[in-house]
Amino acid sequence: MKVQYLGHSVVLIESRGIKAIIDPFISGNPNCPVNVDDLKDITHVFVTHGHGDHLGNTMEIAQKWGAMVICNFEIGNYLTKFDLNIHTMHIGGRVSFDFGKVKMTPALHGSGIYDGEEFKCGGNPCGFLIEIENKKIYHAGDTGLTLDMKLLEEENIDLAFIPIGGNYTMDIDDAVRAVDFIKPKTVVPMHYDTFPVIKADPFEFEKKVRKAKVKVLSFGESIEL
Repeated sequence: MKVQYLGHSVVLIESRGIKAIIDPFISGNPNCPVNVDDLKDITHVFVTHGHGDHLGNTMEIAQKWGAMVICNFEIGNYLTKFDLNIHTMHIGGRVSFDFGKVKMTPALHGSGIYDGEEFKCGGNPCGFLIEIENKKIYHAGDTGLTLDMKLLEEENIDLAFIPIGGNYTMDIDDAVRAVDFIKPKTVVPMHYDTFPVIKADPFEFEKKVRKAKVKVLSFGESIEL
């Protein structure tokens, strides 16, 4: 399985039966090394919440490839007008797909969708626990530190993506505590350096983590599971 970090919170997962992208903020993302046209044969799009830097190019990608969009009910309801293949979930739900299993996890954040000049409710923000070929990937979404993360310790997570940028999400110190709660085998810092307000040093995060292997991925770099 190949997992590629494309900057901000964008993660591309390629494995047998699935080529999925999480929070596809491609256009307008200064750190993303690819264009939308570079993304081929996408089968699934995961959306953690409705903010533009996470919903991103979901509609364009899903329309082009017929990809299934996995999101909460409110975002799914909004996306119905684009005639997309949508599977909606909510916090705590777990469901089996052909490629494996998905659980929607809590996130402490906001959500909302700009639709022209109108701002619509995006429901509860979330993270995802994605199981493929007996490997578990946790994408925290945009979130602050929460004790709910302690429950993930029993999931035996192989790879976790954790925000470190502060201001809108956890900062480095809280992200380190999150890793202590979750105890993943490997953790990748995300959601930093896209904008000045979330500037952070991922290598400081790496030095402070004691209970997991940290892999600081350059934008566009991949990791194999």
